[in-house]
Amino acid sequence: MRSSTLTYTTRDQWVEHFGEGRGFREVGERERELFAEHTGGGRALDVGCGAGELSAYLASIGCTVDAVDFADTAIARAREEHADVEGVRWLCLDIERDDPAPLHAEGYDVVVLRLVYPFLRDRGRVLHTLGGRLRDGGALVVITPVVPNTSDERRGIAPDEDEIALLGAGWQSVERLDADGLAFLVLRGPRPVGTRAVEKRRPTAHALTGALAVVTDDAGRVLLGRSRRGMLELPGGKTCGPEGFAEAAVRELVEETGLVADPADAYVVTMLVDDSHGVPRLTAVVRVTAWSGTPGNPEQDKFVRWEFADVHALSRIGDVFTPAAQALDAVWPGVVPGLPPVASYPLAAGRPAVPGEPAEAVRLRGAMADAVIAGGWASSEPVREALRTVPRHRFAPETDLATAYDGDDRAVVTRRDETGTAISSVSAAWLQADMIESLRLRPGALVYEAGSGGYNAELIAHVAGPEGRVVTVDIDPWVVHRTRAFTAEAGSGRVTAVEADAALGAPARLVPRGGFDGSMITYSCWDIAPAWREQLAEGGRLVLPLEMGGYTRAVAFERRGEVLHARGFTYCGFVRDQGRQARSAPVVPLLDGALTLRFDEGAAAGTEGVTEALRGPRHEVATGVTMGAGAGVYFGSLQLYAATTLPGFCRLRAHEDTDVVAVAKGRDAPAVLGDASLAHLVHLPARNGGREWVVHAFGAEGPRLAELVTATVRAWDRHIRAADDDRHADPVLTVHPAGTPDRLLPAGDVLDKVSSRLVFRWPGREGRLPGPARRAADTVAAATGES
Repeated sequence: MRSSTLTYTTRDQWVEHFGEGRGFREVGERERELFAEHTGGGRALDVGCGAGELSAYLASIGCTVDAVDFADTAIARAREEHADVEGVRWLCLDIERDDPAPLHAEGYDVVVLRLVYPFLRDRGRVLHTLGGRLRDGGALVVITPVVPNTSDERRGIAPDEDEIALLGAGWQSVERLDADGLAFLVLRGPRPVGTRAVEKRRPTAHALTGALAVVTDDAGRVLLGRSRRGMLELPGGKTCGPEGFAEAAVRELVEETGLVADPADAYVVTMLVDDSHGVPRLTAVVRVTAWSGTPGNPEQDKFVRWEFADVHALSRIGDVFTPAAQALDAVWPGVVPGLPPVASYPLAAGRPAVPGEPAEAVRLRGAMADAVIAGGWASSEPVREALRTVPRHRFAPETDLATAYDGDDRAVVTRRDETGTAISSVSAAWLQADMIESLRLRPGALVYEAGSGGYNAELIAHVAGPEGRVVTVDIDPWVVHRTRAFTAEAGSGRVTAVEADAALGAPARLVPRGGFDGSMITYSCWDIAPAWREQLAEGGRLVLPLEMGGYTRAVAFERRGEVLHARGFTYCGFVRDQGRQARSAPVVPLLDGALTLRFDEGAAAGTEGVTEALRGPRHEVATGVTMGAGAGVYFGSLQLYAATTLPGFCRLRAHEDTDVVAVAKGRDAPAVLGDASLAHLVHLPARNGGREWVVHAFGAEGPRLAELVTATVRAWDRHIRAADDDRHADPVLTVHPAGTPDRLLPAGDVLDKVSSRLVFRWPGREGRLPGPARRAADTVAAATGES
């Protein structure tokens, strides 16, 4: 049966339609022929399957079909009418709104939208998303009526030629066929499209001052219009007379889209100043936080349609009107790359956070939290609740949801320097949870964070509760601007972002009386800034990624007077310090640069004669310390033990594959340097399976150095190592201000920095011993502490 009307706009209308037993245009013989020609079996997705006629046919020609429709009455009828059909999975799912988790994770060979395309609200976004689900060589098939073959009363559901041209944009091949008066479009090879800021014609004088409205829906997607000029635009236009920018934005919004907003819910967040064709232009970016209505297209002479787009897709969405692109970047800094220069003046206007996220984000955030909790990294309910609540994806809006909520060991890089090195990121969720747990925060805690980004600060604010506050400081003005923007968009209102060198601590006006209850440093630190200790309350905790001998651990310290006492260590990696404490470790090349020696503590030692020694015979010593076959290889505690106890410690890195050393290209090994001699530690296959630690040494002092390293490995095996990788013994570590005399230090191995003195007391090592950065020892007994 044919439907009496095809102008439905709501799910309820379609539910009623199929519930009353009404149908849709039957699949014609020509359509069947074309499907048989262009599908060829495989896995198919039938979007808007209705009562299931096409899905059943696709199954009959060898396809395994996922048939989806947002009307439960349609799915119920399909199951009943095609109960004997095998190979079809019937799913009640709104492809535009619902979490796509039920869809096949490995993608589809063909995705079909039959007589559905005109009813999609956000057509460009849906096609882009479905294209991303195609397997290599797969096809997206769109079957739609066209204007010449459609009656006047139904002309609204027939795309015109301009719309069909947009439909095919962004695909490597578009084949258009005729199926009994319907357009049968076969799209293959979704082609990534970059984003380009483009201009219109030269503006007239009265168009130089305007306002643009940034509007998002309940899924956090931003409203964009496809203009007749072939570009995407935000709602907006010029101001009229004495009209304010907020008033102009909401007026243009209703005139262009039909959406209604109150000027009280419109906030001017940034003023942009640039020029168009040499004419100065002033644009107000207006964030609309509440609105009502359904997007329409009242000005059809100017726009093809309005639809909501995913924020993370803005970097590959095509041509965008330059002020609109700059306005999007003002609200979500970093989402639109390669913009032309603009003078931006952010306004400190208070505004509420704007809600909105897709169901998929809720599911993925829950899965991430579950993974972190299962790993044992979030033991307290406040931290668990923060992971489940704070929308991580909104602090990395240029990243797709799956990447943002990766619960594994992945950090989301948000900024790189000119060499491609990551300089800002959202750290792995498990590590953030572990470090926040180490702070031991109480409700109402006041916390300092060095290194901004927004998400970690909001996690801390959530844990600290309504009375808590976070001061976050970063040296990069772009990062601070981004943090302020994101915390305004999706934050608690309890985070203050400051542009400054974080090594100087928080500005005095923001330091609470008595100091911060906790401080967290979120970049790798070679030293501990005095301000971090001085601004910390007595008994408060400082958690930071500390470099020791070149190896980084997130260490939780507790302040007791002028001394910091380590309470826990976590293996980690972070972006490097960019402020006044940043340090480049000396590096010395060997073998014409094939190898280098890196001295992470102190100055580079003399390497005269080492290259000649490397070209000579190699002395090898098997330590007898092995790791079982198939077991996880964790030797981070051995690295740290060697770095803090071995005199002359350095790291040997291979930049090329060479037969001289058994170190793979791009990897490094613990090493010790002697007089024209070198020894380093590697693990090699053992005779009885597994791997064994072996020392390779070169030069006249090679045998003595090899004995030194071997004794260190054996001492580690006896006193530090545990069968469970998570149970390796940590040192007792205290940090003292620089200048503290030796007589006031506890017994242990001393590692001197510029602003601090670190004292390590390892199990099995007795008495006061010199640290490797202070002077070298000459005996194995002194180096291993077993005299």
